[in-house]
Amino acid sequence: MMVTMTSLADLWLPILLSSVFVFVVSSIIHMVLPFHRSDFKKLPDEDKIRDAVRGTPPGQYMFPNAKSMKDMQSPEMLEKLKVGPVGVMIVRPDGMWNMGPVLLKWFVFTLVVGTFCAYLTCIGNGPGAASKTVFQFTGAVAFLGYVFSTVHEWTWKGVDTGIMIKFMIDGVIYALITAGTFVWLWPAAA
Repeated sequence: MMVTMTSLADLWLPILLSSVFVFVVSSIIHMVLPFHRSDFKKLPDEDKIRDAVRGTPPGQYMFPNAKSMKDMQSPEMLEKLKVGPVGVMIVRPDGMWNMGPVLLKWFVFTLVVGTFCAYLTCIGNGPGAASKTVFQFTGAVAFLGYVFSTVHEWTWKGVDTGIMIKFMIDGVIYALITAGTFVWLWPAAA
């Protein structure tokens, strides 16, 4: 018996709606609920630090920073590391933070995750596929996309473990929303 595969084009609606649902829920989680309000701490003597870095071009910085592995082992660098502080800093352009482009990037990311969910789930799963199978495939792919997309921040940049766990919880919620949307809108058998 030949299995009819579902086409990616047949899944445009669950891709789009799961992205919209994740976008809305993430907005509620981050802007309405108090869950992420403690993610950022205020610097001690913030104005003095702001004055010290004023004029720094937007970008990502590490301090202290060595130009090579050899420089990393120099007595001067070892002393800087010992004395501290040691950190990673992101400097944004001056002025109000324009949320439009940031939210657009986030929505595009949700579309990409949804598209990969659709692509991997439709391989070998035709119209009328079992809801459990659709949920497992899309849920697993969405979990990988949303939960593990920020682990590198914890690994390499030292994001606090508690904050990383909160983002993982967010990702599980987004994966469940995505999986549920795909189950709801999966094409029926012909």
